[in-house]
Amino acid sequence: MRLDKFLKVSRIIKRRTVAQQAADSGRISVNDRVVKPGYKLKAGDIITIEFGESLLRVRVRELKETVRKEEADLLYEVLESTEKSQNS
Repeated sequence: MRLDKFLKVSRIIKRRTVAQQAADSGRISVNDRVVKPGYKLKAGDIITIEFGESLLRVRVRELKETVRKEEADLLYEVLESTEKSQNS
């Protein structure tokens, strides 16, 4: 499954176009490699996403074409969720 589609189906990112833009701008990496939106994910891959001042790392548990909203978080496991500090 494509990275951008997984991010939308899993509801990590609400819109596929936003996922595509994030990947195109280099803010998403899979297994420590910056990837494009069309990268083919597999179960076990680790996705790292930079959201402005925060960082999210998840492990892909399962790939499904569609899921109900209540089941979306079963597709991945959160490994790390941090907010970058702004020390000034």
